[in-house]
Amino acid sequence: MDVEYTGRQATITKKLKTQTEVGLARIAKILGNAGNVHVILATDKYRQIAEVTVLTRNQKLVATCESTEMVIALRDTLDKIEQQAIRHKKKKMTIKRHGKSDTVLGGEAVEEEVAAAKPTAGRVAAKSSAGRKAVPMLVHSFPSTSPLSEPHVARSTDGVALRPMTLEEAVKEAAFRDRDVFVFRDHDGQAMVLHRKRDGKMELIEVP
Repeated sequence: MDVEYTGRQATITKKLKTQTEVGLARIAKILGNAGNVHVILATDKYRQIAEVTVLTRNQKLVATCESTEMVIALRDTLDKIEQQAIRHKKKKMTIKRHGKSDTVLGGEAVEEEVAAAKPTAGRVAAKSSAGRKAVPMLVHSFPSTSPLSEPHVARSTDGVALRPMTLEEAVKEAAFRDRDVFVFRDHDGQAMVLHRKRDGKMELIEVP
């Protein structure tokens, strides 16, 4: 992959470039080596922000993370890009499997129509010696296991609030960070968890 770096009040050191290359090597195993990558490293007061954009022929993956250290922000950003790539590959494989199933069903329907169109003499000839009618069957073999990538557990601080906040602030922050799970504390020190359910509604969980 072709990599372009942009520094905004931040120095792009050799250590950061090496860290980026290692992370992109894992991503390339999933997406392939063809594509362009733009890495933006920025410093805003005490915040270190890393943004990575991976552009291939079929998709565009973008992730942004921030931390007090640029190494951590860049690591979390590359992990998010890798998770997006894995989800995209699983979705693509699911679509392919569904497409094959439709083809099989279509073939069976055609055979049923052909059998119905045959004359009665043909049907009598198709009976076995035991007087039972032979039914044509299609047998297909599928791989017992899907060739999915090995599971990867990534540590991230992007889903945890670094300061106390109200429920409204937490909801806005979770939406801004695009997190399905967001952990925060209110101003009384009570730990709470926001969870986005499948229907899109946010569920509040109070940690005892």
